[in-house]
This record gives sequence, structure tokens and C-alpha cells, in this order.
Amino acid sequence: MAEENTTPPSSVLLRVAYDGAAFAGFAPQPGQRTVYGVLLDAVRSMDPSVAALRGASRTDAGVHARDQAVALDPARAIPARGWVLGLNAALPRDVAVRGARRAPRGFEPRAHGRGKRYRYQLLLDRVRDPMLERDAWRIEPPFDHARAEAELAAIVGTHDFRAFRTASDPRIDTTRTLSRATIVAPRADEPRLVAIEVEGNAFLHNMVRIIAGSAVDVGRGRLRPGATARALASGARTDLGMTAPARGLILHEVRLDLPTLGAGDDAWP
Repeated sequence: MAEENTTPPSSVLLRVAYDGAAFAGFAPQPGQRTVYGVLLDAVRSMDPSVAALRGASRTDAGVHARDQAVALDPARAIPARGWVLGLNAALPRDVAVRGARRAPRGFEPRAHGRGKRYRYQLLLDRVRDPMLERDAWRIEPPFDHARAEAELAAIVGTHDFRAFRTASDPRIDTTRTLSRATIVAPRADEPRLVAIEVEGNAFLHNMVRIIAGSAVDVGRGRLRPGATARALASGARTDLGMTAPARGLILHEVRLDLPTLGAGDDAWP
């Protein structure tokens, strides 16, 4: 009689998108609707053995994602296509699994991260637009793009970003590297929409929202130019502007160091 193969299946790495408006964030919180909780319920409908999920980013309440990376360790050998289709059939409309692939058992997205790209969307309009209410921060013109761009240019590189975080962030190491921070020009078909894009190796709590709020405050003339440079030098949160609201922020891309798929490995689509 052939010996039974007791080797557990590989980990599964999911690419997850969600509208964060109705969630209290990604991470689990007792008594709150979270992306983690909704996704884990769907995963357990396919494989009840799954004990936990491992996400690449703990997005806050109201923050959206186009490309969150989430790993899990199943007991069942379900192909990647099966995970995508099965989970999407079980998930609510504000969450979707956009892709799946195998990864080494115990794969940890945070440990294999190469960087993240966030996009903060601004609506330059004097009147509220209900079609964009959940996805953009509306600010009234005028808005000086060049001044805002200069604030963002000052933070590119490796710096101590201790001023760019909430008081509740306990991390001791506050040095981060930003490879890009810029204003994305509005599309020709929608001149009201402007985006701030920030890419880096890692981020502190509310760091992107503080960057966006400060750049916008300078662009609107509410904060003296050079605020971000002053804050890098002083380490003082008081040198910066407001924390932008969550609803305009999107986790746009998570870049990971992934093992090469070998023969028989599985990814979909």
C-alpha cells in the first residue's frame, strides 16, 4: 500500500482589493467589521483549518486597497483558480480577491516586502460630488500644484520621519526611505482629480496621510512653504500640516520578493 503524503500544501498568497469605507481597517478588532474578519470568514468557508491571515499592510478605517497582499496556510490543496473564484463567491461586494498563487509554507508578506505605493486622490471642486465622495478628499480651489510638489520633493530619500506619524505609533526606528513622492497630473477627461503618489520601503502610522495633508496645506496657502524640510530637521509634528482624511487614500501596490514559480506551481490569473 502506497504511503500517504502528509506534507501540508504550500501557502497561498492572495492579491486583495477593497473599498474601505465600511470597514474599521484591515486588522482584526473585536466587535468591528474589518477586512481581515470578512476575508477570514470566506477563507474558512473553503478550508476551516485556516487559523489566521498575514497581511502586508494594516490599512486604517476608511482606507482603500487595490493591491493588498495576504498569505494563508491551508490544509486543503485547492488550486489558485479555485481560491479566487471560491472566495469571490463568498465575499461581500466591497472586497474582491484579484489573484492567487502558491508560496512557500509560512510565507510572510511583510518579511518579503520590497516596497509599497500609496495614492492619495484629491478632488479640486467647490461643490460636493456624490460620485467621488468615498474615493477622494474634496478641497476648494485655488491649489498651487508647484508648491505642493516642492514639499513632496523634499522628503524623497532616506530620512528620520519621526515627525510624520501619530503620537500612538510606538516604533523606535523611524528611519524610512521614500523612492518617490510626487503630484500626478489630472487626466484630460477629469481635470478636477489630482493625485499624490508616495512610494517607499515602509511607512509609519498615518505617515502618508500626514504627508498628503501637509502638501495640501502648503498648496492652499495655509502652511508656510518648506514645512516638510523643517519637520525632517526638527522631528516636530507641529511643523507639519493636518492629517488628511482616510477616504482619499489607496494602497495602490505592494511589491514583494517572490520565489520563482517552478514546474507544477500555481498562479491565477
